[in-house]
Amino acid sequence: MASELEMTPQLEQIEGEIRDHFRALANGFQKLDKIKDPNRQSKQLEDLTGKMRECKRLIKEFDREIKEEEDGNPPDVNKQLNEKKQALIKELNSYVALRKTYTSSLGNKRVELFDTGAGSSDPMPEDNVQMASNMTNQELVNTGMKTMDETDQAIERSKKVVSETIEVGTQTAVTLKGQTEQMGRIVNELDTIQFSIKKASKLVKEIGRQVATDKCIMLFLFLIVCGVIAIIVVKIINPNNKDIRDIPGLAPPAPTSRKLLSVPLPWHG
Repeated sequence: MASELEMTPQLEQIEGEIRDHFRALANGFQKLDKIKDPNRQSKQLEDLTGKMRECKRLIKEFDREIKEEEDGNPPDVNKQLNEKKQALIKELNSYVALRKTYTSSLGNKRVELFDTGAGSSDPMPEDNVQMASNMTNQELVNTGMKTMDETDQAIERSKKVVSETIEVGTQTAVTLKGQTEQMGRIVNELDTIQFSIKKASKLVKEIGRQVATDKCIMLFLFLIVCGVIAIIVVKIINPNNKDIRDIPGLAPPAPTSRKLLSVPLPWHG
């Protein structure tokens, strides 16, 4: 086709990815008819919903590429590209409507296809697609673009939350690192204090042993001095006591004896 020949490699790649997702959606809905377990059906619908989200993202990227190349393309090429984009949106809306039918049969009538924020009063994407058969191509394009814009806003909010979470995590990591370093310093100081205490205790024990030894020596010296003094006193009081040996260098006092000299008296006869 001429339109395909006029497409850039980037547009061809995006369209190819969208077509791959459409084939996966068709096969997924065929398998869904064969699944009887409600839980498995719900899981299958979630997987299909994820593929639809990816299709909407790719269609938006497709539209962005068309707008960037619009000035350099002939009018007929731009027209064909817009018609291709509208066809892709319409085909995707058909799968969205089909998913809504299966969701209603499972009793879950409010399964969101796009995140629109908690408490939003905007209608669900399925509510907009419910009347797709009555919409013109331009209305379908506008509806699809509006939904894509809402999706982008939700993504930006999510990015902001993630950025704030990363910032908080970084600050927490820095705080924890500082606290860890501080704890390490405290542990080192405690080890130093413990070593000092052990060294001081050992020194006190040595001093105590030295003091006890000095006291014993002083006591023995005191006893010896007392003994010597006692011996000296006993020797002085009772020098003839033979039970006590003389102390070297301290001889008992020599006894003094007085001899009377007989002098002849003159005889008077």
